[in-house]
Amino acid sequence: MVNVDKLKGKIVEKRSSVEELSKVLGMDRSTLYRRFSNDGSEFTIREADLIAKALKLSGEEAYAIFFAQYVA
Repeated sequence: MVNVDKLKGKIVEKRSSVEELSKVLGMDRSTLYRRFSNDGSEFTIREADLIAKALKLSGEEAYAIFFAQYVA
């Protein structure tokens, strides 16, 4: 699962929008909103990488959003 709350916070912090990210990802805005509502479980590695680059996330930020919950 993706930490959707952190991701949404970073979108706001970086002065971006879901609409802008949907264009970067090449998907409809409604599809991206649906992925958020499904805890981000449908994001591919490629999409996570595109989001991280679009929002200029550091490696630590990207890890905390996309992978940290998988560490035991």
